[in-house]
Amino acid sequence: MDTPPRCEFDADRLEVRSEIVFPGKVGEIAPVIKGLMGMIEALKCAEGKEFEIEMALHEALVNAVIHGCKGDPTKLVQVCIACDEERGILIVVRDPGPGFDPHSLPSPLMGENLFASHGRGIYLINQLMDEVSFKRGGAEIHMRKR
Repeated sequence: MDTPPRCEFDADRLEVRSEIVFPGKVGEIAPVIKGLMGMIEALKCAEGKEFEIEMALHEALVNAVIHGCKGDPTKLVQVCIACDEERGILIVVRDPGPGFDPHSLPSPLMGENLFASHGRGIYLINQLMDEVSFKRGGAEIHMRKR
């Protein structure tokens, strides 16, 4: 298994920084979210925004496991969290996949996509978080909630 690169943050004024690496299989997602949300709630750096953060984190991790790792438990997903009073919480999810062009995704609000059983994750993340950006050709998502 390849070890993902370390998460890099601007260390000024960070209250906490946490990093978790887990195998790319669906059964690993719920325990990771439970542990991370426990930490996020204890930090109180996004108090009152936990629901939005949990939903966005879930969507990002599902995308990383299904699309980035193709459900292969020998591939790794990395989650990094940083928190500070002024900037809120930053969550970075990285996967080993080839990435994608987020601008090429069809709108889940138009035409036949309204009835699709998938394809809403990135849309939801953008609605739930204050800032969303993609790095490494779409294989890394940065999400911030103030």
